[in-house]
Amino acid sequence: FCKKIKVILHKDNSVTIEDDGRGIPTDIHPEENKPAVEVVMTSLHSGGKFDRKSYKVSGGLHGVGLSVVNALSEWLIVQVKRNNKIYQMKFEKGTPVTQLEIIGDTNETGTKITFKPNKETFSIIEFDPNIIEARLKDLAYLNKSLKITFNNEIEQKEKEFYFEKGIISFIEDLNKNKEILHPVIYFSSPKEKIFVEIALQYNAEYTERVYSFCNSINTIEGGTHEVGFSIALTRAINEYAKKNNGKHELTLAGSDVKEGLTAIVSVKVPEPQFEGQTKTKLGNSEVKGL
Repeated sequence: FCKKIKVILHKDNSVTIEDDGRGIPTDIHPEENKPAVEVVMTSLHSGGKFDRKSYKVSGGLHGVGLSVVNALSEWLIVQVKRNNKIYQMKFEKGTPVTQLEIIGDTNETGTKITFKPNKETFSIIEFDPNIIEARLKDLAYLNKSLKITFNNEIEQKEKEFYFEKGIISFIEDLNKNKEILHPVIYFSSPKEKIFVEIALQYNAEYTERVYSFCNSINTIEGGTHEVGFSIALTRAINEYAKKNNGKHELTLAGSDVKEGLTAIVSVKVPEPQFEGQTKTKLGNSEVKGL
């Protein structure tokens, strides 16, 4: 829902994340009898993904991310632009220290969160800007036409990530110093509410680089989407060889067709099932066939 995301690493090691999305709801939660934004910030297993209508896809599984960040922060301030108003609420170590208050008027929408990790909890509260930068760049590739800016106030550097061609640009970047054998092959297909997007290109080297993602999360251990891609690629190349190679019977194995391959396999799944809490391997069986 948002077009721009801004991340600021401040000199005191606090971080601001701001978007121009719809803004976290501010109305009173019918069951909890407090503002919805407070419920999202303080209760586990709350958030937009649970009514199955708010998001088509979401990386979050359990609704714990934001409330845990809040609990482990020395302080956190949330600002919401919604209903032509700017709302603000402050927390310390996850506990509200102010009510939700209106601090101004606006015709924009969005959410802005600033937090500082609690040094009583973490031995290191300094963020590594390289990790943040790499993650934001990945997100910009995987969500084409989304503009993400990273302002590192500690090093006084600002970077902008925006890729109109999405994962095609990702492949071009990965292969930029390689001898490439053809233009990037790209296709995408929404099937049964699951969005599949693939880009691939061969280069003259022997190494294989296949990166897979589910809902913009890097599934470094692969999973059903990577297995399905691998089987389909091998089959497609073998069928092509059979049709075009005349008399010579030639069957290539999966390892043969992977030589020199650079590929991005990105799927957006409404209800992802990851193996393990770290979300490194996708388990949805229906994805493999697609």
